[in-house]
Amino acid sequence: MEEKFVKEITPRSEDFAQWYVDVILKGELADYSPVRGCMVIRPYGYAIWENIQKLLDKRFKDTGHKNAYFPVFIPESLLKKEAEHVEGFAPEVAWVTHGGQEELAERIAVRPTSETIICSMYAKWIKSYRDLPVLINQWCNVVRWEKSTKPFLRTAEFLWQEGHTAHRTEEDAEEETLRMLEVYRDFVESELSIPVIKGRKSENEKFAGALRTYTIEALMSDGRALQAGTSHNLGQHFSKVFDIQFLDQDGQLKYVWQTSWGVSTRLIGAIIMTHGDDRGLKLPPKVAPIQVIIVPIFGQKKDLVLNKAKEIYELLKNEFRVELDDRDEYTPGWKFNEWEMKGVPVRLEIGPKDIENNQVVVVRRDTFEKNFVAEEDAVEYIKNLLNDIQKNMFEQAKKYREENTRVALNFEELKNLIENYRGFVKAMWCGNGDCEKYIKEQTGATLRCIPFEQEKLSDRCVVCGKEAEKMVYFAKSY
Repeated sequence: MEEKFVKEITPRSEDFAQWYVDVILKGELADYSPVRGCMVIRPYGYAIWENIQKLLDKRFKDTGHKNAYFPVFIPESLLKKEAEHVEGFAPEVAWVTHGGQEELAERIAVRPTSETIICSMYAKWIKSYRDLPVLINQWCNVVRWEKSTKPFLRTAEFLWQEGHTAHRTEEDAEEETLRMLEVYRDFVESELSIPVIKGRKSENEKFAGALRTYTIEALMSDGRALQAGTSHNLGQHFSKVFDIQFLDQDGQLKYVWQTSWGVSTRLIGAIIMTHGDDRGLKLPPKVAPIQVIIVPIFGQKKDLVLNKAKEIYELLKNEFRVELDDRDEYTPGWKFNEWEMKGVPVRLEIGPKDIENNQVVVVRRDTFEKNFVAEEDAVEYIKNLLNDIQKNMFEQAKKYREENTRVALNFEELKNLIENYRGFVKAMWCGNGDCEKYIKEQTGATLRCIPFEQEKLSDRCVVCGKEAEKMVYFAKSY
């Protein structure tokens, strides 16, 4: 039976938000659940997350961190112990009020983040300078009762990792905070092929309760910014509230210095929006669930072609994540369309003529370039090709970001750029939160970060005209 081709995806230029949802649903990454604001991550989407987990987890362990797990439930008294922190999350906290039929004596929060529950345990575990540093990460889910949701980007429940560390000195905590930010930068650029800007958040935008928040900011293909990961120097804020003290070498009782850092399934949304096109997903080879899809073209010699396709599968399976699509109810054209939509980096075609010529046809998803490759050269060719695709996807995304980053020297320029163009706007800033708020009120753009790599665009703040402190990035964001 001839099946019709995979349903069309809404063009990005027509409706980017609908395109994004189409790609997720038709690419079988996730689906909407019966619970408002929650999604079901389907096997193909979860496989991307598993690859992200595996690659990141190795980096965490290489930097001395160990995994643990803390409860999803946090007593209200514990959460409220830190006023600034709970105020920052108050609108998003989901509460448990009953256990079975009984009303609880104290409400229990479903964790929006784990600082408070983890700090209560660190207060028990840390007694001496010999117990430091504590370098713990957990992979878990968190719940934030968002009003407006979008799959992977903002959902009521999502998956993430959160690192929580405790240190003897402020310098050690700052070093850890910046080390983990660099781990994130390198991972997102090397493994996800997404270029990011590394910098510090403003006081208005930092994490509730943090001394300083550092961020990596990415630009999506619709021109909006996405916070791809954050690392927080918490100072002694939480340790003083939760009384996490240690006896130092000098015999003095001191409070620890802490950090926290995290990335989430939002990274899958970043992959979709950075690399996708009107045909669907484009997945970076390093996290693609399937790196190579083999599509046999049977013609009149099904058994011959299928046997050869199985041989090639055996040849490739120890080197790559590879699958053989031997379904005979779909045409090769339908399969090409489906696997392109799912973003598989490389398609390998094999038909009767290819067998005669001892070759395979190799098509790359990022450029659709097609090449004929001798069968005996296939493994080495595909290995090099996957590396080239990974690099090319990064370079294309970087080129897009550079083409969509502009400079504003005064407020009128900034307002015009944000209203009429997409992307980042670089501008000088005096450091005053009121100027930052004014820009947000007037344009809807937020100060994304104060980049580590500074440029002097002028001497004056883009809003008030006073002496400028820093060059910063503004953009509308997710």
